[in-house]
Amino acid sequence: MARVRNWYNQSKPATLIWFISLITFYAVFRMASKVSPRSRELQVSNAERNRMYDKMSRDLDEHGALFLKQGETSQSLLLSDLFDYKNGSVIPVLKAANPPVRANVLYMSPEYSVPISKAVRDIFSPTLDKVIWFQNPELYHFSMFHASHHISPVSASEEEIEAEANAVKGVAEKLCPMRIVLDRVVLTSTGVLLGCWQVISGLDPVTIRSELRNALPNAPVKQLYAPAILHTSLARIIGHPYNSSQEPDSALELQYFHELVVHLNKAIRGTEATISELWYVEEYDVLALALDGKMKLRRFKFGCWKG
Repeated sequence: MARVRNWYNQSKPATLIWFISLITFYAVFRMASKVSPRSRELQVSNAERNRMYDKMSRDLDEHGALFLKQGETSQSLLLSDLFDYKNGSVIPVLKAANPPVRANVLYMSPEYSVPISKAVRDIFSPTLDKVIWFQNPELYHFSMFHASHHISPVSASEEEIEAEANAVKGVAEKLCPMRIVLDRVVLTSTGVLLGCWQVISGLDPVTIRSELRNALPNAPVKQLYAPAILHTSLARIIGHPYNSSQEPDSALELQYFHELVVHLNKAIRGTEATISELWYVEEYDVLALALDGKMKLRRFKFGCWKG
């Protein structure tokens, strides 16, 4: 009997540990089983976006400041075709798009865009005001899907365009507001200052683009952006920073651009915003949304609202 009692006393700690482990495993399993497919989709896409943003962050160092050599933009357009100088300032060169580009974009309200734009101007204007084009904060947007773009133009009649717009409206009616957060700002080798965002809640851009693809079957197969990306242009730099005391030095300029980006990230990284509009835009000028060109907007509020 004493031997049995001794065995029982010795086995109690092991039994207790086993029981606690079982309860812990069950609790973790229950929590994991409650993660919705949409939440898992966001986790996967946010990880993919993080990889893309890491690569974009290295672009300037790997390729240098191509924009100082009047290189191409990310859409294979020459900077010299898009911008000119007048009275000491950068002005856009507006050219007719034939046929007009038909873009679907998520719109950012001035409630969020204006403070971001002010921070960009405050940090970049002092030494770059004569060689920078600031995105109009009234037109901050995230490109989602093109029914027609300049690389693969798709002509359409007025009736077909109206049908496309109605199809996009149908997509918007199924969308719930997106809550997003600014992950970082990067400056690319083509001189574009980009805000790179992650999704906190709502449909992922991958899903939105898929919905638009289904709604617009005649759209170009090859789109301009990766399915997961969520970025907005903040400004475009096309020249050297102003410094009257020194000749341009590529290494020093590169370091200076990095310092500006670091400063801006400290100011606005972590900014959150709610997105609740999808636009169908006919851009009659090339890059009209980016260059304040001629365009026709159709604005569609998201139809799913959470109380």
